[in-house]
Amino acid sequence: MIRALFPASFDPIHNGHIDIALRAAQIFDQVVVAVYSTPQKNLLFPTETRVELVQGAFKAEPKIQVVTYHGLTVEFARQIDAQVIVRGLRALSDFEYEFRMALANRQLAPRIETVSLITSKEHSFLSSTTVREIASLGGDVSSMVPAHVKKALNQRFADIKKNGEAEFEASPPRD
Repeated sequence: MIRALFPASFDPIHNGHIDIALRAAQIFDQVVVAVYSTPQKNLLFPTETRVELVQGAFKAEPKIQVVTYHGLTVEFARQIDAQVIVRGLRALSDFEYEFRMALANRQLAPRIETVSLITSKEHSFLSSTTVREIASLGGDVSSMVPAHVKKALNQRFADIKKNGEAEFEASPPRD
C-alpha cells in the first residue's frame, strides 16, 4: 500500500486543494490530507476550524483521511508511514519554492519521494490568500471554495467586523 501525505495550512481549503487531493487519491492507495497546525503566517481560522472545513470537503472520499500535525513535514510523513509527499504546482513561481523544499526534504528523508501535481487550469489562479482577500472585501468566492467554506468565510469576516478585530492581514502567497 502506498500512502501519500498532502500537507498544507488550508486557511481555507479551496477547489485547487481539493482537485490535487482527489487526483492524488486516483494514484495512491491512501491520501492523508494533513492540516499544519503552526505555520509561520497569520491565520484566519484556528486549527480546529481548518480541520473541520477540510473534513467537510472529503467526507465522501474513503481513500482520503484528514489529520492535523506540527513540526517537520518529513518527520510526520515517517510517523504515518507515508512514502510520498504530494504538492501542487500552480505556476512557475511555485516551482522554485517547491523544488527547494523537495530537495531539503530529500536530504532529511531520502526514502520519502515528493510528487508534484500540476494544478488544473481552472484552478491555476487560486490560493488561500486570494480566497481570503476576495472574501474579506465581500466578493463572491462560491466558484473557488465549497459552499460550507464560503459560509465559514462569510461568518468569520462578519465576526471580525462585528467584534472590531484588527483588519485581516494577508500573508504572502504560497498556499
